Amino acid sequence: MPKKNNESVTAPYAALTPECLLDAVETTGLRCDGRLTALNSYENRVYQVWLESGESVVAKFYRPQRWSRAAILEEHAYALELAQAELPVVAPLLLQGSTLHEHAGFLLALTPRQGGRTPEFEDEDTLRWLGRFIARIHAIGSLQDFDHRPTIGWDEFGEVPVRYVLDHDFVPPDLRAAYESTALDVLERVKHRWQQCDDGGGFGTLRLHGDCHAGNILWTDAGPHFVDLDDARMGPAVQDLWMWLGGDRDAQQQQLAAIIAGYREFHDFNPAELALIEPLRTLRMVHYAGWLARRWEDPAFPQSFPFFNTQRYWQDHILALREQAAALDEPPLEVIR
Repeated sequence: MPKKNNESVTAPYAALTPECLLDAVETTGLRCDGRLTALNSYENRVYQVWLESGESVVAKFYRPQRWSRAAILEEHAYALELAQAELPVVAPLLLQGSTLHEHAGFLLALTPRQGGRTPEFEDEDTLRWLGRFIARIHAIGSLQDFDHRPTIGWDEFGEVPVRYVLDHDFVPPDLRAAYESTALDVLERVKHRWQQCDDGGGFGTLRLHGDCHAGNILWTDAGPHFVDLDDARMGPAVQDLWMWLGGDRDAQQQQLAAIIAGYREFHDFNPAELALIEPLRTLRMVHYAGWLARRWEDPAFPQSFPFFNTQRYWQDHILALREQAAALDEPPLEVIR
C-alpha cells in the first residue's frame, strides 16, 4: 500500500459546499440564482454558475497550496494581455478591481462561459489555423518572462514525480525494480536529447499556454478559443504544438508541416526544437503518473481514475516508457518547407 501523503490538505475541497461556492461568487458583486453545474476538472474545481440576469459564468477554485497568489495573478495578467491583443483566449473577469478573489480560504476567479467543440486535428486547414493563433500567442509571450512561474524541464516533470512514486511505494514490489530502472533510463535519454538540442545552437524559452491539449481548445465557426492557462510557464515554443500530433511518423510529419506553415505566418520557429518533441512526450507520461500519485488522497481521484495504482496500470506504464526509450533513439521530425 502507498505511504500516506504528507501534504497538509488531503481533502482540499471538503469545505467547498454548494452554499460556500455560491457565497464565494456573490462576494465578487454578482448575484446567483442558485443553479450550478460541475465542469470537468480535477486539479482545481470548476463550475458553471447561473446568475439572476439569466447569464452564466465559470467559477474556478484554485487547488490550495499549488500556486502562490503572485503566480496566479501572473497567469491572469498574461491572459488579459493576450485578450487585449484580440487573441481568442478566455481571460478572467475584472470584478471589484481584481481578477482574483478569496472566500472561506479558497482563491477563485470567474471567467465568461465559452462554448465550442474539439478541433478536427486530422484536418490540415484546422492545424494551420491553430498554428497561426499559437504563433500570435507566442509573439506576445516572447515580449517578457514570467517572474513567479517555473520553466518546463526534466526535474519538475521527470525526476520529481519518479522519486515521489518510489518514495511513497505506489509501484507494486514485484514491479518496483523494473519501473525504477526504466524510468531512470528514459530520463537519462531525455536529458541527453535535451542537452544535444541545447548544444546544437540552443533554443529559446517564452511564456507558454503550457498545457495546450485538445480539451483546452474550444472550436467554433469563428475558430479556436484557448482556455485554462493554469499550467502557463516558461519553455520552448514546441511545448504548445506537439500535443496535436498523432498517428505514425508519416502522419505526424504531415500534421507538423501544416502546423508550422501556419505558425510561421506570425512568428519564427526554431527547427532545433523538434528534437524536444519526444522528450516532452516522455516527461508528460512520467509526470502524469506522479500527478495521480500525489493527488491520490483527494477523494475525487480514486473515484475518477479507478485504473490507477493497479498491477495492470504499472505494467502498462512500464511498457509505454520502454517504447518511449526506443522513440527517443529515433531521429526527430523535420520541418518540410
